[in-house]
Amino acid sequence: MMHLNTKIVATVGPSCSSFEALRDLALEGVSVFRLNFSHGTHEDHAKIIDHICQINNQYEVHIGIMADLQGPKLRIGQMHDNGLLVAPGDILTFKDEKCIGTKEQIYMSYDYFARDVRPGEKILIDDGKLVFEVVDTNNTDTVHLKCLYGGILSSNKGVNLPDTEVSLPCLTEKDLMDLDFILTKPVNWIALSFVRKPEDVEDLQSRIEKAGHYAKVIAKIEKPEAIKNIDKIIKVSNAIMVARGDLGVEMPIEKLPTIQKMIINKCIQRARPVIVATQLMDSMINNPSPTRAEVTDVANAVLDGTDAVMLSAETSVGKHPVIVVKAMNKIIAEAEDHYSFQTRRPNSSDKSSTFINDVVCFNAAKTAEDIGAKAIIGLTISGYTAFKTSSYRPNCPIYMFSSAAHMLGTLNLVWGVHCYFYDKMSSTDETVEDLVQILKFYGKLFPGDLVVNTGSMPIDKKLRTNMLKVTEVE
Repeated sequence: MMHLNTKIVATVGPSCSSFEALRDLALEGVSVFRLNFSHGTHEDHAKIIDHICQINNQYEVHIGIMADLQGPKLRIGQMHDNGLLVAPGDILTFKDEKCIGTKEQIYMSYDYFARDVRPGEKILIDDGKLVFEVVDTNNTDTVHLKCLYGGILSSNKGVNLPDTEVSLPCLTEKDLMDLDFILTKPVNWIALSFVRKPEDVEDLQSRIEKAGHYAKVIAKIEKPEAIKNIDKIIKVSNAIMVARGDLGVEMPIEKLPTIQKMIINKCIQRARPVIVATQLMDSMINNPSPTRAEVTDVANAVLDGTDAVMLSAETSVGKHPVIVVKAMNKIIAEAEDHYSFQTRRPNSSDKSSTFINDVVCFNAAKTAEDIGAKAIIGLTISGYTAFKTSSYRPNCPIYMFSSAAHMLGTLNLVWGVHCYFYDKMSSTDETVEDLVQILKFYGKLFPGDLVVNTGSMPIDKKLRTNMLKVTEVE
């Protein structure tokens, strides 16, 4: 199993839902498995979660589990003869009442469509293959759209409203039912789709907290409105996903590379893990090797400093899930050989409640570079020290030990962090030596290695990280 800084998230589906397939992916280096709640039943997801837990126990790994909520999906209804040829200049009527779609009227599944849209706004259908403009709306149940770019308007195609401030809640009825199920399972991360504002994230966090669950929230950035509110969304979120699919439909596609770099940089500054997703190795759904463009795409995400890269259909329904992960690992390894660690360090934060912790984490990374340390070793309960140390992008592995078992899977998403369970808290010096011996046992450290230790003193008080110590492995 390769231990790289940049992590791989793999989506589970028919191609890799068996115990054996999941095990093979885990042993090839997948750090987090994503369950896509747009597909599958609760029974299906429960079985997959059981498999992942079994793999973690049997192979002493800590693969994280991400539950990805579907979010609000806007679609047109059933079309007559399953399709209508639409030409530029055609005027179509969209209604909120179910009907078989014809040139006279077409059903739109979004009840507030007529109330939310305004004349002149663009409406995209079928991932932007058809483009319309709002002519007028009666603000109750009817909207007239003019076709700008035509084609076949087929049944049940998705609708994007890039210019519209939609009033649809971020969590749908389906999401809430899925959430009730998810919060009974050992899920580490919950991905929230179509986030538009920080309140969307805070609403989900509040529901998780009320349920007494430990899952952290990933805000999926896939709406123009989210880009406008990106700083506020990053501030309240536990992690961010650059979901390039819908984002590339709703925004000018040429802006995607710079938006991706901007979000990654802001997340590093804020110590928020960030995932780059969508079509990274898309050709490998069918082919045993990636295109040159895909190799460059993955490498650039790594060089940008992303915490993780995500595979979707490549592993869920692709023909070669294990080969995809192997190929991605090779690309990551090569890119990391050329990663500029020094340029990615944010400044230590101003004197806030976490100031001492932040300074220790920053100096752990700096000291590790100065002395050529083989590892940074720390203890964490909330995960904050791991998140913060990782954000300084040190040039050696970060080994984090936690007495909170669920935190091991959570931190498996984070750049450069490798986790172990540890609940024996004696004196600080004894604990430091104990952790070094554990890493020696696993072949991570050897006599003569220099390591940077972080922790809290007194250790039994479990305070914020306030100690830094350099030791030589004996």
